[in-house]
Amino acid sequence: MSIWTSELAGTLHHDTIDSQALRGNVLGDPHERPLWVYTPPGYEPDGDHRYPTIYVIQGYSGQVAMWGNRTPFRQPFVETADQVFAQGRAPGCILVYVDAWTAYGGSQFVDSPGTGNYHTYLCDEVVPYVDANYRTIADRESRAITGKSSGGFGAMITPMLRPDLFGALATHAGDALYEYCYLNEFAKAARALRDYDHDILAYWKDFQSRVAFTKEEDMLLVLVLGCTAAFSADPDGTPRLPFNPRTGELLPEVWQRWLHWDPIRMIDRYADELRSLRAVWIDAGTRDEWFLDLGAEAFRAGLLRIGVPEDRIAFELFPAKHGGIDWRYPLAVEWLANRLQR
Repeated sequence: MSIWTSELAGTLHHDTIDSQALRGNVLGDPHERPLWVYTPPGYEPDGDHRYPTIYVIQGYSGQVAMWGNRTPFRQPFVETADQVFAQGRAPGCILVYVDAWTAYGGSQFVDSPGTGNYHTYLCDEVVPYVDANYRTIADRESRAITGKSSGGFGAMITPMLRPDLFGALATHAGDALYEYCYLNEFAKAARALRDYDHDILAYWKDFQSRVAFTKEEDMLLVLVLGCTAAFSADPDGTPRLPFNPRTGELLPEVWQRWLHWDPIRMIDRYADELRSLRAVWIDAGTRDEWFLDLGAEAFRAGLLRIGVPEDRIAFELFPAKHGGIDWRYPLAVEWLANRLQR
Protein backbone atom coordinates (compact mmCIF):
# COMPACT_ATOMS: atom_id res chain seq x y z
CA MET A 1 0.00 0.00 0.00
CA SER A 2 1.36 3.40 -0.99
CA ILE A 3 1.35 6.21 1.57
CA TRP A 4 0.05 8.53 -1.17
CA THR A 5 -2.60 6.47 -2.89
CA SER A 6 -4.11 3.01 -2.96
CA GLU A 7 -5.76 1.24 -5.87
CA LEU A 8 -9.31 0.22 -5.05
CA ALA A 9 -10.54 -3.31 -5.55
CA GLY A 10 -13.92 -1.82 -6.43
CA THR A 11 -14.66 1.29 -8.47
CA LEU A 12 -15.46 4.84 -7.35
CA HIS A 13 -17.72 6.66 -9.81
CA HIS A 14 -17.84 10.46 -9.79
CA ASP A 15 -21.34 11.49 -10.84
CA THR A 16 -23.19 14.80 -10.88
CA ILE A 17 -26.84 15.09 -9.93
CA ASP A 18 -29.04 18.01 -10.97
CA SER A 19 -31.39 18.66 -8.06
CA GLN A 20 -34.78 20.25 -8.54
CA ALA A 21 -35.26 20.28 -4.76
CA LEU A 22 -32.21 22.52 -4.25
CA ARG A 23 -32.97 24.98 -7.03
CA GLY A 24 -33.61 28.50 -5.74
CA ASN A 25 -32.43 27.80 -2.20
CA VAL A 26 -32.10 30.90 -0.02
CA LEU A 27 -28.29 30.64 0.24
CA GLY A 28 -27.78 30.45 -3.52
CA ASP A 29 -25.94 27.14 -3.14
CA PRO A 30 -25.47 25.02 -6.29
CA HIS A 31 -28.29 22.72 -7.33
CA GLU A 32 -25.84 20.58 -9.30
CA ARG A 33 -24.06 18.35 -6.79
CA PRO A 34 -21.26 15.80 -6.91
CA LEU A 35 -22.26 12.27 -6.00
CA TRP A 36 -19.73 9.52 -5.40
CA VAL A 37 -20.96 5.99 -5.98
CA TYR A 38 -18.73 3.06 -5.08
CA THR A 39 -19.36 -0.31 -6.69
CA PRO A 40 -17.72 -3.36 -5.10
CA PRO A 41 -15.34 -5.90 -6.65
CA GLY A 42 -17.17 -8.08 -9.16
CA TYR A 43 -19.81 -5.47 -9.97
CA GLU A 44 -20.78 -5.63 -13.64
CA PRO A 45 -22.91 -2.78 -15.02
CA ASP A 46 -24.50 -5.11 -17.56
CA GLY A 47 -24.75 -8.14 -15.29
CA ASP A 48 -27.73 -9.63 -13.51
CA HIS A 49 -26.53 -9.44 -9.91
CA ARG A 50 -27.95 -6.65 -7.75
CA TYR A 51 -26.52 -5.20 -4.55
CA PRO A 52 -27.69 -3.61 -1.31
CA THR A 53 -26.79 0.06 -0.82
CA ILE A 54 -25.34 2.00 2.09
CA TYR A 55 -25.71 5.78 1.96
CA VAL A 56 -22.90 7.78 3.60
CA ILE A 57 -23.63 11.30 4.88
CA GLN A 58 -21.08 13.73 6.29
CA GLY A 59 -20.61 15.58 9.57
CA TYR A 60 -20.93 19.33 9.92
CA SER A 61 -18.48 21.31 7.73
CA GLY A 62 -17.94 18.21 5.59
CA GLN A 63 -18.45 17.83 1.87
CA VAL A 64 -18.16 14.85 -0.39
CA ALA A 65 -14.53 15.28 -1.49
CA MET A 66 -13.38 15.02 2.12
CA TRP A 67 -14.12 11.29 2.13
CA GLY A 68 -10.94 10.94 0.08
CA ASN A 69 -8.76 12.99 2.44
CA ARG A 70 -5.59 11.24 3.56
CA THR A 71 -4.27 11.90 7.09
CA PRO A 72 -0.95 10.76 8.61
CA PHE A 73 -0.76 7.00 9.20
CA ARG A 74 -4.39 6.45 8.16
CA GLN A 75 -6.20 5.64 4.96
CA PRO A 76 -9.29 7.58 3.88
CA PHE A 77 -12.67 5.97 4.40
CA VAL A 78 -13.14 5.31 0.69
CA GLU A 79 -10.18 2.92 0.93
CA THR A 80 -10.98 1.34 4.31
CA ALA A 81 -14.56 0.71 3.17
CA ASP A 82 -13.25 -0.88 -0.03
CA GLN A 83 -11.12 -3.25 2.06
CA VAL A 84 -14.24 -4.54 3.82
CA PHE A 85 -15.34 -6.07 0.53
CA ALA A 86 -11.92 -6.79 -0.98
CA GLN A 87 -10.95 -8.84 2.08
CA GLY A 88 -14.22 -10.76 2.10
CA ARG A 89 -15.34 -9.43 5.49
CA ALA A 90 -18.79 -8.78 4.04
CA PRO A 91 -20.59 -9.45 0.76
CA GLY A 92 -20.49 -6.59 -1.73
CA CYS A 93 -22.53 -3.43 -1.33
CA ILE A 94 -22.87 -0.21 -3.28
CA LEU A 95 -21.83 2.80 -1.20
CA VAL A 96 -23.27 6.23 -1.99
CA TYR A 97 -21.42 9.31 -0.73
CA VAL A 98 -23.90 12.19 -0.60
CA ASP A 99 -22.96 15.89 -0.68
CA ALA A 100 -25.21 18.14 1.43
CA TRP A 101 -22.84 21.10 1.85
CA THR A 102 -24.30 24.57 2.29
CA ALA A 103 -22.76 28.04 2.53
CA TYR A 104 -23.10 27.67 6.31
CA GLY A 105 -21.19 24.37 6.22
CA GLY A 106 -24.04 21.88 6.48
CA SER A 107 -27.74 21.19 6.19
CA GLN A 108 -28.51 18.67 8.97
CA PHE A 109 -30.23 16.75 6.14
CA VAL A 110 -33.61 18.37 6.85
CA ASP A 111 -35.84 20.58 4.72
CA SER A 112 -35.62 24.18 5.92
CA PRO A 113 -36.31 27.64 4.50
CA GLY A 114 -32.96 28.64 6.01
CA THR A 115 -30.84 26.25 3.95
CA GLY A 116 -32.85 24.30 1.37
CA ASN A 117 -34.72 21.04 0.90
CA TYR A 118 -31.93 18.62 1.72
CA HIS A 119 -34.13 15.87 3.11
CA THR A 120 -36.15 15.88 -0.10
CA TYR A 121 -32.91 15.97 -2.11
CA LEU A 122 -31.56 12.89 -0.34
CA CYS A 123 -34.72 10.82 -0.30
CA ASP A 124 -36.57 11.82 -3.45
CA GLU A 125 -33.69 12.56 -5.81
CA VAL A 126 -30.46 10.83 -4.77
CA VAL A 127 -32.02 7.47 -3.90
CA PRO A 128 -34.06 7.23 -7.15
CA TYR A 129 -31.03 8.35 -9.18
CA VAL A 130 -28.85 5.60 -7.74
CA ASP A 131 -31.53 2.95 -8.18
CA ALA A 132 -32.01 4.03 -11.80
CA ASN A 133 -28.32 4.10 -12.72
CA TYR A 134 -26.76 1.26 -10.69
CA ARG A 135 -27.59 -2.38 -10.07
CA THR A 136 -29.19 -1.90 -6.66
CA ILE A 137 -31.79 -3.89 -4.77
CA ALA A 138 -34.36 -1.12 -4.59
CA ASP A 139 -35.94 -2.12 -1.28
CA ARG A 140 -35.77 -0.71 2.26
CA GLU A 141 -34.60 -4.07 3.58
CA SER A 142 -31.52 -3.72 1.36
CA ARG A 143 -30.83 -0.04 2.00
CA ALA A 144 -28.97 1.52 4.97
CA ILE A 145 -27.68 4.96 5.91
CA THR A 146 -24.60 5.83 7.97
CA GLY A 147 -22.88 8.98 9.21
CA LYS A 148 -20.92 10.66 11.96
CA SER A 149 -21.86 13.68 14.10
CA SER A 150 -24.40 15.69 12.07
CA GLY A 151 -24.29 12.78 9.64
CA GLY A 152 -25.02 10.45 12.54
CA PHE A 153 -28.01 12.63 13.37
CA GLY A 154 -29.18 12.41 9.77
CA ALA A 155 -28.71 8.65 9.86
CA MET A 156 -30.92 8.41 12.96
CA ILE A 157 -33.79 10.56 11.75
CA THR A 158 -33.97 9.62 8.07
CA PRO A 159 -35.21 6.04 8.62
CA MET A 160 -37.78 7.43 11.06
CA LEU A 161 -39.09 9.89 8.47
CA ARG A 162 -38.72 7.58 5.47
CA PRO A 163 -39.09 3.97 6.62
CA ASP A 164 -40.16 3.14 3.09
CA LEU A 165 -36.59 3.82 1.95
CA PHE A 166 -34.22 2.84 4.77
CA GLY A 167 -34.32 -0.31 6.86
CA ALA A 168 -31.00 0.00 8.71
CA LEU A 169 -28.68 2.67 10.08
CA ALA A 170 -25.34 3.39 11.70
CA THR A 171 -24.68 6.47 13.81
CA HIS A 172 -21.22 7.46 15.02
CA ALA A 173 -21.43 10.12 17.74
CA GLY A 174 -24.66 11.41 16.24
CA ASP A 175 -26.22 14.64 17.53
CA ALA A 176 -28.72 13.66 20.23
CA LEU A 177 -29.86 14.56 23.74
CA TYR A 178 -29.87 18.24 22.92
CA GLU A 179 -29.80 19.56 26.50
CA TYR A 180 -26.23 18.29 26.70
CA CYS A 181 -24.89 18.59 23.17
CA TYR A 182 -26.22 22.09 22.39
CA LEU A 183 -26.95 24.09 25.54
CA ASN A 184 -23.31 24.62 26.48
CA GLU A 185 -22.68 25.81 22.93
CA PHE A 186 -25.38 28.45 23.29
CA ALA A 187 -23.70 29.88 26.39
CA LYS A 188 -20.33 30.03 24.63
CA ALA A 189 -21.95 31.58 21.56
CA ALA A 190 -23.62 34.32 23.58
CA ARG A 191 -20.22 35.25 25.02
CA ALA A 192 -18.57 35.22 21.59
CA LEU A 193 -21.30 37.40 20.07
CA ARG A 194 -20.36 40.29 22.39
CA ASP A 195 -17.72 41.16 19.81
CA TYR A 196 -20.40 41.43 17.10
CA ASP A 197 -23.00 43.55 18.92
CA HIS A 198 -24.84 40.34 19.83
CA ASP A 199 -25.76 39.78 16.17
CA ILE A 200 -24.89 36.44 14.59
CA LEU A 201 -25.46 37.78 11.08
CA ALA A 202 -22.94 40.55 11.80
CA TYR A 203 -20.56 37.77 12.77
CA TRP A 204 -21.36 35.95 9.53
CA LYS A 205 -20.57 39.05 7.49
CA ASP A 206 -17.20 39.26 9.25
CA PHE A 207 -16.53 35.56 8.68
CA GLN A 208 -17.18 35.90 4.95
CA SER A 209 -14.79 38.87 4.68
CA ARG A 210 -11.64 36.99 5.75
CA VAL A 211 -9.84 33.68 5.74
CA ALA A 212 -12.11 31.10 7.37
CA PHE A 213 -11.31 29.71 10.82
CA THR A 214 -8.75 32.32 11.75
CA LYS A 215 -10.62 33.33 14.91
CA GLU A 216 -11.11 31.18 17.97
CA GLU A 217 -14.90 31.46 17.87
CA ASP A 218 -15.32 30.51 14.21
CA MET A 219 -16.19 26.81 14.45
CA LEU A 220 -18.55 27.43 17.36
CA LEU A 221 -20.47 30.25 15.73
CA VAL A 222 -20.61 28.68 12.27
CA LEU A 223 -22.02 25.51 13.84
CA VAL A 224 -24.63 27.45 15.84
CA LEU A 225 -25.59 29.52 12.81
CA GLY A 226 -25.89 26.53 10.52
CA CYS A 227 -27.98 24.50 12.95
CA THR A 228 -30.16 27.54 13.59
CA ALA A 229 -30.75 27.91 9.86
CA ALA A 230 -31.72 24.22 9.70
CA PHE A 231 -33.90 24.00 12.81
CA SER A 232 -35.38 27.46 13.50
CA ALA A 233 -35.31 29.69 10.44
CA ASP A 234 -38.11 32.16 9.78
CA PRO A 235 -40.26 31.49 6.68
CA ASP A 236 -38.09 33.94 4.71
CA GLY A 237 -34.97 31.96 5.65
CA THR A 238 -33.66 34.29 8.38
CA PRO A 239 -31.97 32.19 11.12
CA ARG A 240 -33.74 32.67 14.49
CA LEU A 241 -31.46 31.85 17.43
CA PRO A 242 -33.02 29.73 20.20
CA PHE A 243 -31.49 31.96 22.88
CA ASN A 244 -31.20 35.62 23.72
CA PRO A 245 -27.85 36.56 22.14
CA ARG A 246 -27.11 39.06 24.90
CA THR A 247 -27.99 37.06 28.03
CA GLY A 248 -27.93 33.50 26.70
CA GLU A 249 -31.41 32.84 28.08
CA LEU A 250 -33.36 30.25 26.16
CA LEU A 251 -36.32 31.35 24.05
CA PRO A 252 -38.70 28.46 24.84
CA GLU A 253 -40.80 28.58 21.66
CA VAL A 254 -37.73 28.63 19.42
CA TRP A 255 -35.83 26.07 21.49
CA GLN A 256 -38.81 23.76 21.19
CA ARG A 257 -38.33 23.77 17.42
CA TRP A 258 -34.85 22.36 18.00
CA LEU A 259 -36.10 19.79 20.51
CA HIS A 260 -38.58 18.58 17.91
CA TRP A 261 -35.54 17.27 15.98
CA ASP A 262 -33.79 15.62 18.95
CA PRO A 263 -33.58 11.93 18.00
CA ILE A 264 -34.17 10.96 21.63
CA ARG A 265 -37.42 12.91 21.72
CA MET A 266 -38.41 11.49 18.33
CA ILE A 267 -38.27 7.87 19.50
CA ASP A 268 -41.82 7.62 20.81
CA ARG A 269 -43.28 9.52 17.84
CA TYR A 270 -41.65 7.06 15.45
CA ALA A 271 -41.73 3.90 17.54
CA ASP A 272 -43.30 1.74 14.82
CA GLU A 273 -40.77 2.90 12.25
CA LEU A 274 -37.87 2.19 14.59
CA ARG A 275 -39.20 -1.24 15.53
CA SER A 276 -39.21 -2.10 11.82
CA LEU A 277 -35.43 -1.60 11.45
CA ARG A 278 -33.40 -4.72 10.76
CA ALA A 279 -30.07 -3.34 12.03
CA VAL A 280 -28.90 -0.37 14.14
CA TRP A 281 -25.25 0.47 14.89
CA ILE A 282 -24.59 3.05 17.63
CA ASP A 283 -21.21 4.16 18.92
CA ALA A 284 -19.39 7.19 20.37
CA GLY A 285 -16.25 8.17 22.26
CA THR A 286 -16.46 8.29 26.05
CA ARG A 287 -14.83 11.74 26.13
CA ASP A 288 -16.90 13.31 23.35
CA GLU A 289 -16.84 17.10 23.76
CA TRP A 290 -20.56 17.34 22.97
CA PHE A 291 -21.47 14.48 25.34
CA LEU A 292 -22.69 12.44 22.40
CA ASP A 293 -21.73 9.29 24.27
CA LEU A 294 -24.66 10.11 26.54
CA GLY A 295 -26.83 10.67 23.48
CA ALA A 296 -25.73 7.26 22.19
CA GLU A 297 -26.63 5.66 25.52
CA ALA A 298 -30.02 7.38 25.48
CA PHE A 299 -30.75 6.35 21.90
CA ARG A 300 -29.97 2.71 22.64
CA ALA A 301 -32.04 2.79 25.83
CA GLY A 302 -34.96 4.34 23.96
CA LEU A 303 -34.83 1.69 21.25
CA LEU A 304 -34.83 -1.10 23.80
CA ARG A 305 -37.68 0.57 25.73
CA ILE A 306 -39.97 0.64 22.68
CA GLY A 307 -39.20 -2.97 21.85
CA VAL A 308 -36.42 -3.02 19.27
CA PRO A 309 -34.84 -6.46 19.76
CA GLU A 310 -31.44 -6.26 21.39
CA ASP A 311 -29.88 -8.55 18.81
CA ARG A 312 -30.60 -5.96 16.08
CA ILE A 313 -28.51 -3.33 17.91
CA ALA A 314 -24.72 -3.04 17.93
CA PHE A 315 -23.62 -0.63 20.67
CA GLU A 316 -20.16 0.38 21.81
CA LEU A 317 -18.54 3.23 23.69
CA PHE A 318 -14.78 3.51 23.29
CA PRO A 319 -12.09 5.84 24.70
CA ALA A 320 -11.98 8.82 22.35
CA LYS A 321 -13.08 12.40 21.82
CA HIS A 322 -15.31 13.53 18.96
CA GLY A 323 -12.62 13.72 16.29
CA GLY A 324 -10.38 11.04 14.85
CA ILE A 325 -12.91 8.22 15.01
CA ASP A 326 -12.93 7.47 11.28
CA TRP A 327 -11.51 4.01 12.04
CA ARG A 328 -14.99 3.13 13.29
CA TYR A 329 -16.71 3.75 9.94
CA PRO A 330 -15.65 0.57 8.10
CA LEU A 331 -16.63 -1.51 11.15
CA ALA A 332 -20.19 -0.24 10.81
CA VAL A 333 -20.16 -0.78 7.03
CA GLU A 334 -19.09 -4.39 7.59
CA TRP A 335 -21.79 -4.93 10.22
CA LEU A 336 -24.54 -3.41 8.07
CA ALA A 337 -23.44 -5.20 4.90
CA ASN A 338 -23.74 -8.54 6.65
CA ARG A 339 -27.29 -7.78 7.75
CA LEU A 340 -28.91 -6.19 4.72
CA GLN A 341 -31.28 -8.36 2.71
CA ARG A 342 -29.93 -9.84 -0.54
